[in-house]
Order: sequence, then C-alpha cells, then structure tokens
Amino acid sequence: MTRGILATDLDGTLIPLDRNAQQVADLQQLGQLLKQHEVTLSYVTGRHLASVQQVRKDERLPAPDWMICDVGTSLYSCQGNSSPILVPEYSEHLAALTTDMPREDLRRLLGSLNGLRLQEAEKQGPFKLSYYAQANDLDHLVPEIEDLLIRESAPYSLIHSVDPFNNDGLLDLLPRGVSKSYALDWWTKFLDTAPEQILFAGDSGNDLAPLTSGFRGILVGNADRRLAAEVAAAHQRAGWTDRLFLATQAASSGVLEGCHAFGLFDATKS
Repeated sequence: MTRGILATDLDGTLIPLDRNAQQVADLQQLGQLLKQHEVTLSYVTGRHLASVQQVRKDERLPAPDWMICDVGTSLYSCQGNSSPILVPEYSEHLAALTTDMPREDLRRLLGSLNGLRLQEAEKQGPFKLSYYAQANDLDHLVPEIEDLLIRESAPYSLIHSVDPFNNDGLLDLLPRGVSKSYALDWWTKFLDTAPEQILFAGDSGNDLAPLTSGFRGILVGNADRRLAAEVAAAHQRAGWTDRLFLATQAASSGVLEGCHAFGLFDATKS
C-alpha cells in the first residue's frame, strides 16, 4: 500500500508552543508513528534552510523526507536523513517564470520606495526578495508595491504579514502565483502522487492557500478563528465534506489529533 504523506507548517503547527509539555510529548509520539508507518514527512515553511535546520535540532522535530522552504520558493530532498539537497528541477522551473525580470532587477525597481528595509541575507533567496517595514506602513506600502508590479509587468506577487513576536511588517516578493500551495502542487506532480494522498497541517494566513486547494487539511486549535471560518467556508463552497479537520488541540498536539482523525496511520499499516 502506498505510504501516506504529511506536509506540515512548522511555527505554530508542528513546533510546540512555549515547549508545552503535552505538545512536546505528542510531538515525540507523532515522530514515532510517522517512522513506524513509513509516512512521508515534508516541512512546508516560510523559514530559510539554516533556520529550519536550527529549529529542527532545538525542538527535536521528526526528520523530514522533503522540505519546502522560503514560502514555497525552494524545495529540498532529505532522503535517508541525508543533508538537504536542493531539487534542481524546481529551481529551473522558477527561473523560467522570472526570465523577464530576475530578482536583482526587481530589487532595483523597488529601490525607489520609502519605508522598505531589506531583510538579512540569509532570509533572501534566488526567487525570494524579502523586506521589513513598519507594520502601520503596510496599508499604503502594499497597494503601492502591487501597483508598481502591475505597471512594470513584473512576474512577481506580494505576500505580506505582521510578525506576531515583534510587530514588524514582513513583505515577501515571490514569482507570480508561487506559494506554499503552488510548491506542494508542483511537488505532488514531481513525485507522481495523487493530491488526495497529502495531508497538510497549518495555523496561519500563509497556510490559507494549501488549506483551501483541495488537499486534506488540519487546522490546529491555536489558529485564528477568523482563518478557521474562512477555510471552512471555502470547503463548503467547493462541496468538500471530508477534507478538513478543525483540531481542538494546539500545535503539535493538534497535528497528531488530525492525523488520527484522518486515519493516516491506520491507512498505512502493512
């Protein structure tokens, strides 16, 4: 029988909140079950590679088979606990999407805007240009950037949010249409796997797309209730009645709860 696939966000989802004892215990149980039932594990995160590797060590996360990082702009294979290897086919695909305006040209284009501060070098990527801004400046910066992208026919789209820990405005420019959901969809085709095999777990706004793209989804209990309502409404409009589980438990405990609800481990018993 084909193995199941768990694709999960990290912060607020797989990672225990404040090292909560129950969530830490459930995380360890989840890791054991994933291994026992040979479930493929993929991280799907906005973090860059070095940050993922550090938090995996700090939080003792289960070893992934794959990693989608940088908000969907990088894909790594980690087969057999090996060091992550960038998947060249995905990088080539993204390069083709941005042929008309490479990242450095985009950076020059945005150089005329006030209020943007480049994020640290390690948070950038070949297909991801990231800035900080004052959170209260986002209301005017976001439409200003979006108008500029349209005016210059730039093959990029903007994802923005506010860091809940320090209230920084975060702006990521990615190849047009690329997101966690886009990367998951490409990866599914790359593996020649049916989308129905993927179980995605998330908690925040940048998980909205994969939670509403037709994959089976777990929304952990600590997710914003407005997001939960939006995801549930999207499933209702699409006529999906069995693709979403709203966990009552938070973070890693919610992921484990959702895996059981979908029978992920039962379905992969030999």
